[in-house]
Amino acid sequence: MNLSVREEQQPPDEKVVEIAKNIRRLQLPMSMPGLGHVNCYILDDENGAALVDPGLPGPQNWKALMAGLKQAELPPERVHSIIITHSHPDHFGASGHFREQYGADIITHKNFKLWWDTADEDDDLVESVDKDGDNSEILDNPLFLNRETGPRAPTPWGGKRYKMPLHKRLAYSFMKHGWGGRWFATPQPTSHLEDADHISLAGREFVAIHTPGHTPDHLCLYDPEEEVMICGDHVLPTITPHISGMGTALDPLKDFFTSLDRVKEFNSVKLGLPAHGQPFTDLPGRVTDIKRHHEERLQLLRDSSDRLGRAPVNHYMKELFKERSWGPMAESETFAHLEHLRYVGETDATRNNAGAIEYSFR
Repeated sequence: MNLSVREEQQPPDEKVVEIAKNIRRLQLPMSMPGLGHVNCYILDDENGAALVDPGLPGPQNWKALMAGLKQAELPPERVHSIIITHSHPDHFGASGHFREQYGADIITHKNFKLWWDTADEDDDLVESVDKDGDNSEILDNPLFLNRETGPRAPTPWGGKRYKMPLHKRLAYSFMKHGWGGRWFATPQPTSHLEDADHISLAGREFVAIHTPGHTPDHLCLYDPEEEVMICGDHVLPTITPHISGMGTALDPLKDFFTSLDRVKEFNSVKLGLPAHGQPFTDLPGRVTDIKRHHEERLQLLRDSSDRLGRAPVNHYMKELFKERSWGPMAESETFAHLEHLRYVGETDATRNNAGAIEYSFR
């Protein structure tokens, strides 16, 4: 293990390890900013097993997933269910192909929203605001009325959409529509979980906890018998999840804070199982640290307002992030923080002639 990087960035451990009673962890490969693996949890029961978050689409993840199941002595035909904590591809990406191959049920929150659809002609890897999404009242806000939406439209704050380099776009398009299209089977949930629903996993009852913020559909799973919580990306051991301004929620940061307070109430939890990184024991303490981090970022925005005055999102972004992180994700998170301050009455916002939102503090 490389101790110079955070545990969420570490490459996957190839060993399947037992984490709790009837719960095993299989780490799958990924390479995204700040992340080196995703934790897939195997929940064993008398009928076979359920998987939580089977990783990305594509042959590399599939090979690792099949090798891990073989090591676990679990034939893939014995996987009866796949639970997806939220609608990001490193969590649901392999689920559609798995169902096509082995017939496993796919279980999500009712707000699960596809990140891509193989029928789409547009190959941009972005999310879009639509009227079918949860909290879609964002479209009724005067700042966003009559704004073009969809993958090719400007961002909600008026910035340009991220465009992948040409070589990556060609590779993605070939993978999606060519020989690799089978890996991108669109996952169709066979059933949904709502907040406080009970589900039988690992031979006992778990409770679904709806924890919007990182995404509107995010789920955690609480095991009261063993006092374990499967946290997804909601609570991570050393980093915080991305709070995106690209989704459909009015105030995703407020949603995230509320959801953090919600899981903090489960003070009997002895072990948190994150989607990235290692299990951790102090769930309330970690929630406190994450909230403090975001409160500090809000204060950075306040402190920079006298110098910046009325300014667009990308100017405030440079106050929150180091230059190496500047880009669409940093702009998106900055926008989410500025919108939170607007909804609590600390900022005003107007669109300039170029269509970009500019913020000023009261």
